Amino acid sequence: MPMPNNTTAASTRKQKGAGAKSTKAASRKKDEEEGVEMVDGLDEAPVKPKDQLELSEAELKEEITRILTANNPFAPQNIVRYSFKERSYKSTSVVDQMAVHFVLEGNLLHQDSDEARRLRAKEGLFEETTVVDAEAEPEEEEPETPATPVEDGGDMEETGEDDRPDSVASKTDKKEPKLTNQFNFSERASQTLNNSLRDRCCQTEPPPRVTFSDTANQWKTYDMYEMETEKQEKNKDKQNATPKKENDNSKKKMMLIETQSDTITKVLKPAKILERMCNQNICDDIAQDFKYFEDVSDEFRDQKGTLLPLWKFHYEKAKLSVTALCWNKKYQDLFAVGMGSYDFSKQGHGMLVFYSLKNSAFPEYIYPTSSGILCLDIHELHSHLVAVGFYDGCVAVYNLKEEGQEPVYKSTAKTGKHTDPVWQVQWQNDDMDNNHNFYSVSSDGRVVSWTLVKNELVFTDIIRLSLNGAVSEGPEAVHEPIVVGGTSFDFHKHIDYLFLVGTEVGQIYKCSKAYSTQFLETYEAHSMAVDAVKWNHFHPKVFISCSSDWTIKIWDHTINSPMFTFDLNSAVGDFAWSPYSSTVFAAVTTDRTVHVFDLSVNKDQALCQQTVVSKKKTKLTHIDFNPVYPIIIVGDDQSCVTSLKLSPNLRRTPKGKKRQELPKGPETEVAKMEQLLRLLREPDPTTV
Repeated sequence: MPMPNNTTAASTRKQKGAGAKSTKAASRKKDEEEGVEMVDGLDEAPVKPKDQLELSEAELKEEITRILTANNPFAPQNIVRYSFKERSYKSTSVVDQMAVHFVLEGNLLHQDSDEARRLRAKEGLFEETTVVDAEAEPEEEEPETPATPVEDGGDMEETGEDDRPDSVASKTDKKEPKLTNQFNFSERASQTLNNSLRDRCCQTEPPPRVTFSDTANQWKTYDMYEMETEKQEKNKDKQNATPKKENDNSKKKMMLIETQSDTITKVLKPAKILERMCNQNICDDIAQDFKYFEDVSDEFRDQKGTLLPLWKFHYEKAKLSVTALCWNKKYQDLFAVGMGSYDFSKQGHGMLVFYSLKNSAFPEYIYPTSSGILCLDIHELHSHLVAVGFYDGCVAVYNLKEEGQEPVYKSTAKTGKHTDPVWQVQWQNDDMDNNHNFYSVSSDGRVVSWTLVKNELVFTDIIRLSLNGAVSEGPEAVHEPIVVGGTSFDFHKHIDYLFLVGTEVGQIYKCSKAYSTQFLETYEAHSMAVDAVKWNHFHPKVFISCSSDWTIKIWDHTINSPMFTFDLNSAVGDFAWSPYSSTVFAAVTTDRTVHVFDLSVNKDQALCQQTVVSKKKTKLTHIDFNPVYPIIIVGDDQSCVTSLKLSPNLRRTPKGKKRQELPKGPETEVAKMEQLLRLLREPDPTTV
């Protein structure tokens, strides 16, 4: 009986030894798989490297505390944002502390998603994964057999029955490890949702503001009461005269008209901007020439120059002659054109038109008039005020800010209008009461000052022109003098009371506002009517005149004879001094030619003589320089205005002895003209 016990004990010992060996082999295999090396002799002292820092016992025992926080040390703490609510900059306490160290964009798909199903259906991955899983399970589940020999077959059979993978006990006791499928594997991660930041701001439209100022006195109050009573009486008369049905119909019509006008005013400004954009795109090459083109060939023309044609301004409904031109001093791209007729047997209506360089296709403002316009002038400071002189002797003032096509001021027979055509008007400085005023000259021999007071024009006769001197209004005037009609005049740029008047008989009178009974000087200027006379913009002693006798003359008002005389072989319609040089002026003649002179370059001939109109019967009537840009505008008798750009030779700056440019300014221009006059001031001056 003891034998079976020994055999069982031995078998159990063998089983334990085999089990221990199998566990060691499994652990060794696991370490080899994990890449861990087995170190023998763990009880030996560790090797100390040579460069290790030696610390004392106190330093070794010292505890160093390190606190790890989730805050980003590189995140800015001084971020400031503008608060529209408080209208100031405020520091923000919320700072993003998240720091991204690694980002990997994967191409994993969820196994239940539609895209994964489409992918499996397309590539047939479902069948392949099942085959691969079935082949992979038996290979991985085979345990390692013990390497020790077995003593007898009985033990072999007993141990083999338990350790065989095909046995029923092993299948029931062991759980199959769950393997990840490389096709259906998906990672899952979660992160707290960050609150989205939103900035909301609003801005209200500012209320409309109007600056209004006026003076209240007794007569204004009385006038307002009178106007109010008149309105009330008219309303009562209308109510009594018309029945209720007509009133209802009229109200409806008024409502329709008002709504239509409101819609038109809303669309008018955007339509004007759109029209300008279209015209600038169409005429882009002209705009580029106006801004950037410089004629390089002037270097080979021996001081001669040319005029480059730019835009042409023409209004189809105005089949009249251009009788006046004037640039706006505040808005340099805007100019006014007065239209009428110089053929006195065919007088009729007129027209006041405003053009802009930004839109050459259509005028900015149009004011039809009952009589032909012969002259106009725009106020330098108040550019919305335009003074106009008519053929019937009236003068008027238009306000561009006011709605409607009627002038705000107009002279009548009761308020002292001229009896003959008004040839020129010119604004002057305000009077002592800050009232605007302007002067006019007419063929009736009167030079009149017009003052804008309340709603009417108040006139004052400055001087009356005659052959034997000014007309005296006292009782001593026994014989009636011969009245001379005035054709042009101009006020001195520096001396306020001094002015020149050109007459129909060819004489030029130097007059003063303070002396209404005599002339300061009389110049025997031309053999025909003086068409224009103007002071130089820079030199205080020089003025220029032109006439239909084909000549232009430059004068020193201290000398009775002209300093320069130029014969242009045709009747001179108009001329203009340049605003940038004291020696440059331009003139137009009736043979369609523009003449540009520079006395500092050539005192005998014009630097440019160019025909600017193609039609032979067309006559040039007026010319004017732009106050800023190097361009001129020329009007003709076919209601057309042509703009021309001056080449570099026609606006050359003076240079010193060493070919250095002289400093720009009025003093330099005065010295340049004075140098020319010094050559001609002799005891017996001769004409050039």
